[in-house]
Amino acid sequence: MATRLCALAELSPGVPLRVELDSTEVAVVRVGEEIFAIEDVCSHADIPLSEGDVEDCTIECALHGSRFDLRTGKPTGPPATRPVPVFETSVVDGDVFAELDS
Repeated sequence: MATRLCALAELSPGVPLRVELDSTEVAVVRVGEEIFAIEDVCSHADIPLSEGDVEDCTIECALHGSRFDLRTGKPTGPPATRPVPVFETSVVDGDVFAELDS
C-alpha cells in the first residue's frame, strides 16, 4: 500500500524534503520531472541525507561527502559502502506517494 509523503508543490527541484513518518524518515527529491524517495539516513554515519546537496541523480551526506544514487541507493564512493533503501514513487492528484514496504 502506498503512503502519502507530501504534495508535489512542496518539492523544489534539487532540494531534498525530509518527511518523518511513524517508522521511517524519507528524503524526497525532485530531479527534473522525476521524483525519488530514499531513506533519510547515511549508511556510514547515521546522518540525515536530506541535509546534503543533490547533484544529477545523487544525494550527498553532509558529514563525510559520500554520495548515494537516488535510483538505486548505492553509494558512488567512500566512505560509505552499504546502500540505502529507496522507494518507488508515484504522483496522484498532486500528491507524492511511495511504496515503503518494498
